[in-house]
Amino acid sequence: MGRTRGWARIGVLALLWGSTFLWIDLVLDALTPVQVTFSRCVLGAATLLVACLCSGRRLPKGRRIWGRVLVAAFFCNALPFALFSIGQQTVDSGVAGVLNATTPLWSLLIGVVLGSERGLRPTRLGGLLLGFAGVVLIFAPWRATVSGGWAAVAILVAAASYAVGFAFMGHFLVGRGIPTLSLSAAQLVAATALTAPTLPAGGLTPVRIVSPMTLVAVVILGVVATGVTFHLTYQTIAAEGATNTTTVGYLLPVVSVTLGVVVLDEEFGLRIALGMAVVLVGVGLVRRQAQLSG
Repeated sequence: MGRTRGWARIGVLALLWGSTFLWIDLVLDALTPVQVTFSRCVLGAATLLVACLCSGRRLPKGRRIWGRVLVAAFFCNALPFALFSIGQQTVDSGVAGVLNATTPLWSLLIGVVLGSERGLRPTRLGGLLLGFAGVVLIFAPWRATVSGGWAAVAILVAAASYAVGFAFMGHFLVGRGIPTLSLSAAQLVAATALTAPTLPAGGLTPVRIVSPMTLVAVVILGVVATGVTFHLTYQTIAAEGATNTTTVGYLLPVVSVTLGVVVLDEEFGLRIALGMAVVLVGVGLVRRQAQLSG
C-alpha cells in the first residue's frame, strides 16, 4: 500500500511538474521573466499559507531554521524559477522539460565533486557522460544557428540548482519534526522575499494585454504548478529521499514534450527525439546503478 501510494505521488508530481513548462510559455506572452517568477512565488506562497491556516499548521520558528529555509528557497525556487522564465523566452517548453531531466545527473556530479560519491562505477560514469552527450545533441552546437544558446544554458543551470536545493532540503530540513506543509509554505514565502528585490529589473514594466487564457495560465502556474507541486515535492523528499525525488525528472520530458507539441504546436524533430532518448538512457543507467548499490 505504501509503495503504491509512493508511485501515485511520483506520477502526479511528474504530471504537474511536467506541465509547468507549458504554463510558463503561455504566461510569458504577457509578463516579463521577473514578473513570471514573482507572481508564481506570491501565488504559490498564498496557496500554502491558506492551506496552513485551514489545517491548523504554523510556520516554523527560529532564526536557524529560517536561515536554512532561505538557502533552500534560493536554490530550489528563486534561482531556478527565474532561469526557467528567462530561458523559455527562446527555448520550447518541451525542450525545457528535457533539459530539466538532467537534474539526477547534476545530483551525481555534485556528489562526485563534494566527495559524497566515492568509487564511481563504470555504469554510473557512463550514464553521466551519456546523459550530457544527449544534452549536447539537443544543443547541436555544430549547427549555424545553435538551438537555444545561452537560454538553454540557463535552463541547465536551473536543473543543477534543483539538484543542490533537493539535497539541501533532504539533509537540513525534512525529518526534523516540522510538517512538510509548514516547510513548503515557509520556503515559498522566503522565495517571494528573495525575488522581490529583482522587480526593478523588468518587474515593474506595464503588463502586456492579458487574455483570459493567460490569466488562467498565471493562476494555474502559481497555485497548482508552484504551490501544490512544491508541497508534493516536499512530501516526496520526506518519504522517498532527495535522490529518489530527482527521478521524477525521467517522466518530465514525456509530459512537457507532449503538451508542447499538442498545445503549442512546437517542433519535435528527429534530433530532439534522439537527444531526449540519450538523456533518459543516461539518467536511467545512473539510477539503475544507484539502486543496485543500495
